[in-house]
Order: sequence, then C-alpha cells, then structure tokens
Amino acid sequence: MHRKIISAALIILSVILLLNNSSTSSEEKKELRPQGEVLVITVEGVINPVSAEHINKSIRKASEMKAQALIIKLDTPGGLDASMRSIVKDIIRSDVPVVVYVSPSGGRATSAGVFITMAAHIAAMSPGTTIGAAHPVAVGGGMDEAVIEKAVSDAAAYIKSIAEQRGRNAKWAEDAVRKSISATETEALKENVIDLVAKNINELLLAIDGKTVKTIVGDKKLNTENAKLVEHEMGFRLKVLDIIGDPNIAYILMLLGFYGLFFELTNPGAIFPGVIGATCLILAFYAFQILPVNYAGLLFIALGILLFVLEVILVIPYGLLTIGGIISLVLGSLMLFDYPHPELRLSLSVVLPAVIITALFFIITLKLAYKAYKRKPVTGVEGLKGEEGIAQTDITPEGGMAIIHGEYWKAYSDELIQKNEGVVVEEVKGLRVKVKKGSLSY
Repeated sequence: MHRKIISAALIILSVILLLNNSSTSSEEKKELRPQGEVLVITVEGVINPVSAEHINKSIRKASEMKAQALIIKLDTPGGLDASMRSIVKDIIRSDVPVVVYVSPSGGRATSAGVFITMAAHIAAMSPGTTIGAAHPVAVGGGMDEAVIEKAVSDAAAYIKSIAEQRGRNAKWAEDAVRKSISATETEALKENVIDLVAKNINELLLAIDGKTVKTIVGDKKLNTENAKLVEHEMGFRLKVLDIIGDPNIAYILMLLGFYGLFFELTNPGAIFPGVIGATCLILAFYAFQILPVNYAGLLFIALGILLFVLEVILVIPYGLLTIGGIISLVLGSLMLFDYPHPELRLSLSVVLPAVIITALFFIITLKLAYKAYKRKPVTGVEGLKGEEGIAQTDITPEGGMAIIHGEYWKAYSDELIQKNEGVVVEEVKGLRVKVKKGSLSY
C-alpha cells in the first residue's frame, strides 16, 4: 500500500516537473520570437521633394503594418526648406515612433538634416558622424541682408520649437542655425542634441528597447530587442525622379532637349528628335524645380544656345556668334546651380565635355550650312543658270527651242544662234530661258 502511494506521488511529481519544464520552454520560445516589426529606410543625398515623398509613404506604411518604429538612416548635406518642413510635419504627426539614425560612419546631418534629426522621437548617431551647420542658404543670389536675417530668425525659431518639443538642447539647435556650429556624435550626446550613439542597427534596437516616446496618439513603449527588420526602398517612379534630380543629369537633359528641338526645327517633320528634345526639356525643368537654380546662369545658357542657332541660320563665316555662344555657355554652366555643397553643383568633368561637344556640334553644323550656302544650286530654276545645251532650232530674239538637261525649253537670245549650236542659259523667266552662244555644237 505504501509502495503504491509512493509510486503515485512520484508519478504526480514527474508530471508537475514535465509541465513546468514545458511551460518554461514555451516562455523562452515566446521571448525569442520577433516582437513586432521595425521598418527601415535609407535617405542619402539632398533633401528634396523626392525624399520628402519617400519618408511620407514610409511613415504611412509603418502605421499600416503597426510597426514598432520607423528607422530613417540619414546621411545628407541638406536641401530644400520646403521639403524639410514637409518631412518634419510628417514625423511630428506620425503615430509610429520615428527614429532618425545618422549613419554610416563618415555620414552627416547638416542643414535640413539637423531639423529632421531634431524632430525625431529618438535621435541617434553612429560613431564618426557629425551634425550641425543649419544656417539658411541664399539660393540663386536673390536674397539681400534683410531677407536673409528674416530667414535666419524664422529658421532659428522653428528649430528651437522642435527641440523644446522633443526635450532636446534648444540653445544648441538655435546656435546651429545662427552660428552654423557643428558637433561630433560624442559632443552631440553630451550636449543633449541626440539620445544615443549606436554602432549599428542591431545595437540601436537594443538601446531603444523599452523606451517610451510620446507620439501624436499618446505614449508608446518600444519593444524592439527581437523585432524583425523590414527594409523599405523607393518605388521605381521615385528612383527615376531622384536620378533626374541630380544637377549633372538635369544639365545633360537640358542640353539634349535643346539639341532635339534644334534638329526638329532644322529638319521639319523628323518628329523623333522633337519628341525626345521636348521630353528631355520637361524632365530638366522638373529637376530645376527641386534644385537651387540660379536663373542668371539659365539665361546665359539660353543665350549661348541662341547665339549658336543664329550663327547657323545667318551663316556668318567669321564665327563671332559661335565664340560668344561658347563664352555664354561656360559662364551659364558655372553659375547654374548656386549652392555651397558640391552635391548641388555641376561637376567640371561634366561641364567641360558638354561645352566642347556643344561647340563642336554647332561649328560642324555651321560649316555644313555655309558650304551649302556657297554651293551652286543644281535643281530648280536657279539650277539652270550657267548650264549648257544645244539649239534645236534657230534661236532669235523672238524665240526658238533648245535642249537643256535633256529637256525641251523655249528659248530666246539677243543674238542669232543657229540650229545645233551650243547655248548657255543666262536667265530663266517662267517657262522661257534666255541663252547665249556656248561651246557645244553638233
């Protein structure tokens, strides 16, 4: 009896231990499972309408998939004020926590990038990165001191408001605008400009795990330690628009547009060059909407092209207009994009070949046009002048017949020309030709 009791007790104890182990194993597995998803995007280069739309769509996607957070890997020299403000508004209105991570090592968040980083729910940087220098830039040289001062004051108040809302160093943020100060990642962390420094995305996920951030819909606690990373890339349309937003690409598109239209105007009915030219020009002018264009430079380029075209049309042999066109094109190209960052300026390795090719194109066209201008006509009424033929009948001032170019023509002459004598055409009047004696005869 005692043995049965002991055996039953052992069986019950074994079952309890087995269930406990199963429960513990289940809990461990539960903890190892991904705890939601984190959407990750990369924003590199100039801040423009394309990057603004990409971030807007990414925030909406993160919200739809109920992601734990949206991480924006940022590396930018700055960009357009309107695009920056659009991005800041989207981040502030986001119901998903937005983490701006200045990365990779060697990257930066300057100018517009500072505002975007400040607006993030969590701001992080990787080692070897910098942030700062947010002073507004006068685009196109059209801002006087009073206007610049207003722009600086407005930008300073804006970034200060953002920093205060996120609990960051508002004084440093204001100085970044007014004094163009910058900071390394360690200095930024010490000055309470950012929240943390992380070597990589995985370290970042561990660092922000458990943090509570305030979003537009209330406080949210991040659970990111074992979250699944979901990369979100630009769509095809945005990639194309981002490519043509490059100053060098926009410049080449503009020149190709001018070439296409010139071909169409000089060869009416070709259609294809005109269509390609118009398309390239439309794409170029779209790009100009998102780039800091100096319109004086654009006018110089237009003047240069006009001088080339006039040289071809007027057929001036001395090339003075071509020289003026080359000078205007070079000046306009160098002035076209007025911005301190090289990412928003034309590369000389693009400008010089483009100017040389354009000049050669119009010089060759001019030479061919001038040769055609000097060449004696070989068809039509003008082509008959100076041609030789044979008198078919006697030709008098009253008239006669002659064969010229294998054709019968009514002819007359100031002198008597006998049948089968050679004639030379002096003048064409309607369907009659005036001739004189020539060297041909039968």
